[in-house]
Amino acid sequence: MQTEVAVKIYKATELPQNWAKRQQADQKATADLESSVKAIISKIRAEGDMALIEFAQKFDKAALTPQTLRASAEEIKEAYGKVTKEQVAAIEFMKQRVSVFQKQLLSNSEVKAFNEGIMIQTVLRPIESVGCYVPGGQAAYPSTVVMTAVPAKIAGVPRIVVASPSDSMGKVNPLVLVACDVCGVDEVYKVGGAQAIAALAYGTDTIQPVRKIMGPGSKYVTMAKVLVSQDVAIDMPAGPSEVLVLADQYADPRLIAYDMISQAEHGTDSVAVLITTSDRLAAQVQEQLGKLAASAPRADKIADSLSKYSFIVTCTSMDEAVELTNEFAAEHLEVMAKDAKALSERLVAGLILLGPYSPVPLSDYASGTNHVLPTGGFAKSFSGLSAIDYMRRVSIAECSREGLEKVRAQVKVLTDTENLPNHSKAINARFEQ
Repeated sequence: MQTEVAVKIYKATELPQNWAKRQQADQKATADLESSVKAIISKIRAEGDMALIEFAQKFDKAALTPQTLRASAEEIKEAYGKVTKEQVAAIEFMKQRVSVFQKQLLSNSEVKAFNEGIMIQTVLRPIESVGCYVPGGQAAYPSTVVMTAVPAKIAGVPRIVVASPSDSMGKVNPLVLVACDVCGVDEVYKVGGAQAIAALAYGTDTIQPVRKIMGPGSKYVTMAKVLVSQDVAIDMPAGPSEVLVLADQYADPRLIAYDMISQAEHGTDSVAVLITTSDRLAAQVQEQLGKLAASAPRADKIADSLSKYSFIVTCTSMDEAVELTNEFAAEHLEVMAKDAKALSERLVAGLILLGPYSPVPLSDYASGTNHVLPTGGFAKSFSGLSAIDYMRRVSIAECSREGLEKVRAQVKVLTDTENLPNHSKAINARFEQ
């Protein structure tokens, strides 16, 4: 039986209300999700390890104990025997690509300035501990280990923790374990979902809490991150995954369809969108999606994702298309248009990929950019993960007597304006005999 794919085409003027809100547009579903995740967090805070063990049995069918919640050195060593040399080399290749970019980023992040006797500088200090969430379930994501742990290592974080769900035998995927070892992770715990986020945030007898939580995940993981962010820092809301393709009449419909399908295979709540100025291209992509998705690996999951949360929008001009693209503010934005580079200066997204040879899988695995990115429209105010997110930015100022004398009068005007006379007295005291 052939899997049917139903991706709708809308005219820009006929878009449904809340079209850019993804699945969160369903307010009841969002309220139910929040309630469910709050209950999980409360249980972890109250029962600690015992709740983690209960959830592992319920969601992963794994029989764990407090002693086996953490992956042992022996398990990590055994994992190397279950992967190929090519897989290890690929992980090391990705680590090298990400490392180069992150080191360069940090080298340009500390600044120093002098101004008439006042020296100011900004220095970066690593956060003491971070938790990296690595999704599991039906797929293994060693790439997410690289994307979250390598920037932490480059930043100099002393304690790097990974949480990832186990299989029914109580084992973390061997590729994930190998990636953790290659990237220098200090602790690996066999916990997933919202309960993992709660454990990283608040701690249990086995898992010590961390200062900041990083990484993508399901809607449950994302909701948990948002909820615990009142008490512990997070990188950003990151998940479920999404791609938006902005295209004109010159784009290849077959490539666009492949890229939308590749995003849809992440899960049934993934989002793939095409916004185009060409009615003809829209129809061609719709047709290609039907053909390619039917014969694709994991066809049922892809068809479900495309039919639920994916769609195509046609616009009368590129200006209109850019406006809608920015309203959506996608995690990944592919620009397949004649003036892609010029358009990129006007666009809002977590990551912008230009031209037909820059698909999302390139950024996921080989470009050196990070694939942990803001989703759900949060690209309007959040950036993709980088080594800077693992650091605290500290400003340092030093002033000479002459420098302080030069600003003394202006400070007094401002302190009088704000009715803070003792601020001015604190400066004047330095010039009294």
